[in-house]
Amino acid sequence: MNYSKAMQSEVRTTHRIEISPKTIMTILAIVAGIWLLDQLMTVLTVVTVALVLVGTIDPLVQWLGRRGLGRGRSLVLVFSLAAIVIGTVVLLMVPPLLSQIATLVDHAPRERARILEQLRGHVWAKPLIGALKSLPLENLNAHFGNAMLGYSTQFLGMLGYAVSTMFLAIYLLVDPTRSKGMLYAVVPRHHHVKLAKILVQLKIIVGGYMRGQLITSLAITAFVFGVLTAVGADNALAIALFAGLTDIIPFVGGYIASTPVVIAVLPNGGTTIAIVVALMVMYQEFESRILVPRVYGRVLRLPPAIVLVALLVGGTLGGILGALLSLPIAAGLRMLIRELRVDLPGQVGFNEVSLARDERVNQVYETLTDGANAQDAGRVADDLAGMVMRAEAAAASEEVANASTAGDAKKISEQQAEATGMVPEAPKSPTSED
Repeated sequence: MNYSKAMQSEVRTTHRIEISPKTIMTILAIVAGIWLLDQLMTVLTVVTVALVLVGTIDPLVQWLGRRGLGRGRSLVLVFSLAAIVIGTVVLLMVPPLLSQIATLVDHAPRERARILEQLRGHVWAKPLIGALKSLPLENLNAHFGNAMLGYSTQFLGMLGYAVSTMFLAIYLLVDPTRSKGMLYAVVPRHHHVKLAKILVQLKIIVGGYMRGQLITSLAITAFVFGVLTAVGADNALAIALFAGLTDIIPFVGGYIASTPVVIAVLPNGGTTIAIVVALMVMYQEFESRILVPRVYGRVLRLPPAIVLVALLVGGTLGGILGALLSLPIAAGLRMLIRELRVDLPGQVGFNEVSLARDERVNQVYETLTDGANAQDAGRVADDLAGMVMRAEAAAASEEVANASTAGDAKKISEQQAEATGMVPEAPKSPTSED
């Protein structure tokens, strides 16, 4: 008995983990894909920005085309006006701001000495005095020159990418039918109508987002210019243009825009500084709570949690540019999930009516484009996508109207019951006795 127990205690269970070759190849493919994406991140950024420019400019080009101006002339006019505006903004903004920064750098040691003299004798100011004395302001001019030299090299690199992005956008805009034809040629025809809907909605999302950014930037530019002009600050136009440019940066753009505004009014005294700071804070509240929701409307339709996560991910992966593009990309991904009928774990699946409608549309499309090339098939897909989207919008409006009518009827019933002192009886739920 004791011998058998001893034998059982010596028995060891061996577990073998076997990984199939298919699993190994899948893991290697994922790793290779991540590495390739990292290597091609610059190319992907250029393509993404070019597509954003296409989505922003194409509606304006189509609007000019409907008024008798050809597509080529419309593109020349739009890009010429954009170049003139950008050049004017740079000339009006950059030299005065650089001059103001150089002045601040030159006067920094003198201002520190003046502040230290005012704080001397105050016990509470000892930590602040120590921090001011530790600032390396003596060689600030040399550091500023080296920093400008480093930034100039980066600027030349960014300028090269910007030129490449612009020419790619121009190529896509000159002949959009051919560009779409290339895309339709590599996508199975069963998905062409869905692809056409996705492209249309991506254009709506990107165009609405960029128009919203333009409106908010113009609004803060006018506000800052009015405030600085009212208090008599120098370089009011340059600082206002800088505020409009930095306002496009999500979350921190307002603080970056407010910094030179406050610096510009420092010579005007503490009362003016306090008033300007209060006005900038009030404007930021107005923009975030009133202006932005009205400007963007239902274009993005992103919950606040998704907005925050998208900004964090975009800023981490792509810096300022990633943060700028994070919201339209997040809205586009959400739209893709909806259009591709992807069932998320926590959501109700798509109903059979929508799936049956998609199937009928695809059958009609395949019948109409039998034997057609990719470009002609793309035109038919665009027409069918427009018809489907108009039908879906009409159905959604009808549902909203029905829901509103039902809500009004319920409200009227409750008001009548309250006036008569009677509570409407709730509908009975089926029971075993029924």
